Amino acid sequence: MPDSSGALVTMSGITKRFAGVLACADVDLAVRPGEVRALLGENGAGKSTLMNVLAGVITDHEGTITVAGREHRFRGPADAQAAGIAMIHQELDLVPGLSVAENIFLGREPRTRLRTVDARRMAAAAAAQLAELGVELDPTRAVGSLRVGEQQLVEIAKALSTHSGPQPTREPRGARVLIMDEPTAALADAEVRLLFATIDRLRERGVAIVYISHRMEEIEEIADRATVMRNGRVAGTVDPRTASRQDVIELMVGRAEDEQFGTDGDTTPGAVLLEVRNLALHPKARRAGRTDPAGIDLTVHAGEIVGLAGLMGAGRTELLESLYGAAPAGRRTGSVRLDGRDYAPSGPRAALARGVGFVSEDRRRSGLQLQHPVAHNIVLTALRSLCTAGVVRLRRERRAVREQIAALGIRAASPAVPVGTLSGGNQQKVVFARQLLARPRLLLLDEPTRGIDIGAKAELYRLLRSLADDGLGILFASSELPELLGVCDRIVVLRGGRVAADMPRHRTNQAAVLAAAMGSTPEGQA
Repeated sequence: MPDSSGALVTMSGITKRFAGVLACADVDLAVRPGEVRALLGENGAGKSTLMNVLAGVITDHEGTITVAGREHRFRGPADAQAAGIAMIHQELDLVPGLSVAENIFLGREPRTRLRTVDARRMAAAAAAQLAELGVELDPTRAVGSLRVGEQQLVEIAKALSTHSGPQPTREPRGARVLIMDEPTAALADAEVRLLFATIDRLRERGVAIVYISHRMEEIEEIADRATVMRNGRVAGTVDPRTASRQDVIELMVGRAEDEQFGTDGDTTPGAVLLEVRNLALHPKARRAGRTDPAGIDLTVHAGEIVGLAGLMGAGRTELLESLYGAAPAGRRTGSVRLDGRDYAPSGPRAALARGVGFVSEDRRRSGLQLQHPVAHNIVLTALRSLCTAGVVRLRRERRAVREQIAALGIRAASPAVPVGTLSGGNQQKVVFARQLLARPRLLLLDEPTRGIDIGAKAELYRLLRSLADDGLGILFASSELPELLGVCDRIVVLRGGRVAADMPRHRTNQAAVLAAAMGSTPEGQA
């Protein structure tokens, strides 16, 4: 049984099966008023199932839910909302063309005596709800014109208002339990600070918050306790301010952080595979927010993983796009050599022909066709090699797909299921499989672990090390410094489209990389 003394919400013995598969197994969870409880775990650990039970989305389950001392059996989300439970999903549920106030009270608009919408009263109620969160927004402004961080705050106000109603004449009571699913996934740093300030205000009001996130640094800052789930069960609950990250990671994945990265010492790279000298791009039309290469020098050896670090706007994505032939039209200066030969791809197809693969930052928009089968997505870049006289040999295709699924450990019911039904980690493995089937010599990676859980990350790290051990050269851009320091042999830091530092992994640390990215070390430091 959970320690429910003083708890606002208690879940006891929650068990849920899907088609015989145990998603939650006798899970207990108790959250106190004013507590921020982090919920961690790999994709498939049972976090979403547990929270959907609490939010009334899943109703056919075993176990009990108690809110403020009263046991409930929710028949749907409306019952959960009536009990004071609100959930904010990772994908915001707002209507861009409606105003802030209209979104907050959508479907619950206050009415005049003539049964028309009382816009003035609704705007006043929205302003009061936002003010209670410490947010200054015009309630008549269209949501589509707001920044993502501001939209997130509107979503919070909307969730809280479901329990209080549009009553500007009295103090809004608000939801008592708030579930937040990866709330910072699309936020900039300044917006994260604003969100955390709002969470602190909710904490002072006594709202119990369940905070789902994969970002350890956030959990250490904002959470009072962290509950870790693994394989549908609670693996443990810790104080994130005193527990080490290694302890948390071991609870999540059953192995230590060193094992997570899959590195066991120094590597011996081979010959120079990629040589970039004074590379600069001069596009015909400049795009806002884009930082093109402005005189970059770097090398990648066979069997070496080179990390690309830098702050937002440093030019990491732009460098990778230029090396893959995907940069905007314009003039290029400097030189690039691949395997000792000049390399200037006219487009991605030419890059693939020279043995260069690319895993883009957004696998869903430019990496995968989500409605198509896993098999179709895997073979897209290698169809020519699977053809005879222009006809795809199905037996050859099926064998290639099976080999890639086995080699990368892709978890799918069958190669025929839509790739969009897979977890984030398995979707990313499909993207890797597609590139590896084309047998590249150089692999360009842009934020390859973004949006996947820590267990899936560990599998990808081990895959990268295995590929490098087989002689593949890898250029790996990431915003996560622990990831770069744990996986890469060297770290190249970009700043303003130039190399600010080039450092071996064993001779640097997070502080040094960040200092170089911010301009605190001499440019071009070796």
